[in-house]
Amino acid sequence: MIRGWLERAVVTRAILEADTETMEAVMNDLEVFLADTVRRHATATTAVRNGDATSLIAMLSMHDPVTLFPASQTSKLGWAEVSEAFGRVASLYSDGTPVEFEVLAAGVSGDLAYLVGFERGSAAVAGGSPEPVDLRVTQIYRREDGEWKLVHRRGDPGAGGDPGVDHLRAAMRDRAGAE
Repeated sequence: MIRGWLERAVVTRAILEADTETMEAVMNDLEVFLADTVRRHATATTAVRNGDATSLIAMLSMHDPVTLFPASQTSKLGWAEVSEAFGRVASLYSDGTPVEFEVLAAGVSGDLAYLVGFERGSAAVAGGSPEPVDLRVTQIYRREDGEWKLVHRRGDPGAGGDPGVDHLRAAMRDRAGAE
């Protein structure tokens, strides 16, 4: 579910039926950021929930600082640790449904942008049955060579918790104990 500004951008895109360059000239920085980033993020997190972290890792900046405050692991610092953490989580997921990202707030200022919202979807964790895995997410991006790159991600299930996240945490603990 996408609110407000992005809906206007989608309507504008449909009305204009223009090429990307024309569309970017019409949309402001925030609308361009949201139109591109929300789509890429949803596609990448859907892939993670199907066992493949490649697209999410490709969204990461390779220039420090890069940080991760994940729902299922300890905090990570630097591209190597963060990309490894994404890969570890992906290795426990399968049978994911398309992830929907509900944008609650977003902003762009120069070469920095943020995105706050909810990731909602289902996946199987560690070979179990598919179940909802919903997260509150805050992400910060830096524009590098004209592309928005992820420099910080924080995800958690919220105050009420989430059984899917609880199963993921248990699977991460089990895997760490086995290594």
